[in-house]
Amino acid sequence: MDLNNMVNLVEEKGQANESQPQPLSSGLERQLFTEPQLQDGSSYVKEGLDMKTSASIIFSLKEEVGILAKTLTMFHKCRVNLLHIESRSSKRSPGDYEFIVECDTATGDMNTALEHLRQKASYLQVISRNHHDNAETVPWFPRKIRELDRFANQILTYGSELEADHPGFTDPVYVARRKQFADIAYNYRHGQSLPRVEYTREEVKTWGTVFRELLELYPTHACREHNHVFPLLIENCGYREDNVPQLEDVSNFLKDSTGFTLRPVAGLLSSRDFLAGLAFRVFHSTQYIRHPSCPYYTPEPDVCHELLGHAPLFADPSFAQFSQEIGLASLGAPDEYIEKLATCYWYTVEFGLCRQDGQIKAYGAGLLSSYGELEHCLSGKPQLLPFDPVNTGVQKYPITEYQPLYFVAESFDDAKEKILNFASTIPRPFSVR
Repeated sequence: MDLNNMVNLVEEKGQANESQPQPLSSGLERQLFTEPQLQDGSSYVKEGLDMKTSASIIFSLKEEVGILAKTLTMFHKCRVNLLHIESRSSKRSPGDYEFIVECDTATGDMNTALEHLRQKASYLQVISRNHHDNAETVPWFPRKIRELDRFANQILTYGSELEADHPGFTDPVYVARRKQFADIAYNYRHGQSLPRVEYTREEVKTWGTVFRELLELYPTHACREHNHVFPLLIENCGYREDNVPQLEDVSNFLKDSTGFTLRPVAGLLSSRDFLAGLAFRVFHSTQYIRHPSCPYYTPEPDVCHELLGHAPLFADPSFAQFSQEIGLASLGAPDEYIEKLATCYWYTVEFGLCRQDGQIKAYGAGLLSSYGELEHCLSGKPQLLPFDPVNTGVQKYPITEYQPLYFVAESFDDAKEKILNFASTIPRPFSVR
């Protein structure tokens, strides 16, 4: 099965599960996403239905006549609104039938419904975004690529809400432009063509300044995989000094190369949601560009960072697999492990170094999109340590200055194996493949 479209759960580690979930009734499905509400006088977006009010319950029952009707009656008596139901034969317990029921936890008596299920079910597991302080609940995660729509706009900050120290904070034209980009991303849904943007002359000039400077350092500072792919992006995706490439063109190139795709994002996602996208080889990418007054600095990821730093490496099969393994490791992981995985991501995909032909080279996007830090990381001044998820995952890091410490991978394949070994230690009642 294609990992880009579905993540298969193996409820008992080491046991294959080849059964396909089958929807029982399309009439029982309801779209969870509701239209955002724009507050008067602001670009702050208020969500409609909060995903924290929904939960998925996986449970197994002995196969018998009318078992589904009895279960639905129980939910009805407890006044719990059902949003979606799937069923399949259980591979865990032959002879049992397994159900996946999505419920609106804001309605009815959910606790009573769960107690009734526990009395009859041979297996029961709750999956919910509202998992904090509940040891029996697994954090919700997408099982199909289209389910990325359900959290893509559950952003921590909206793209046009700038901090007071942002270079564009007092520039009303820039703030308005940022809102245009944020709104474009907010309305995007999986399966649509990525929105094309007509960049202004000033934006193209900013891109060109960054592009021109970095192009000088890549031959001596970037890893061989980046230097191999970059000319292909120039040839196929319009990478040049006087043109900002379109996400759609780059995404199509990546999809043909490794199956990775880009998706526009309206603001900052949580670490859990961002990493979940990588599990499906989806990278959430911004489209806006940094403020023209500071072409060599941006306080948050912009299109220069995404397309010059990240995109080239996603076209490399080994790096793409390594990135996906970090995402797969995050699915359903406890919060403390999400923090460790996010830190590993920071020190690899964002600020990673690797050893090639006896030399240290840069492969992290934060390095490959910053002329100053690309020079700094190989200057001999920062401390270099071998990449090891156990130690790397607990290392603190600054976000507003050059890194004083970098972790060095022996190769992308070696880093992938270390992430796989680390993932095997994550406590969760299933594994992913």
